[in-house]
Amino acid sequence: MVVGDVAAEVAFLRAVFDATGDVHADRPAEIRIGDSLVMLSTAGERELFPAFLYVYVDDADSAYQRALAAGATSLEEPRDTPYGDRRAMVRSASGNVFQIAHTQATGRP
Repeated sequence: MVVGDVAAEVAFLRAVFDATGDVHADRPAEIRIGDSLVMLSTAGERELFPAFLYVYVDDADSAYQRALAAGATSLEEPRDTPYGDRRAMVRSASGNVFQIAHTQATGRP
């Protein structure tokens, strides 16, 4: 992701997805969400470039509420999909779109 404020987006990822990792001034931030590594850079050398990510969590409804509390805009409230996921969609303040889901069969990713 290339964002205007890396620290703010990392704070969002931590609040919503329990992400881990650090922000460094001299290189992209490497942030872990579950078993995935996401890199974030500040716009400058590269232009702003939002991401569209599908993220599995333990509880999509709770993560959706955390996202709203962290400043995200709701694009789609949590709902059951025909393919078995419970999914919501939000846009972070940085413009990144996250589909937040869990698998209905087990309630787990």
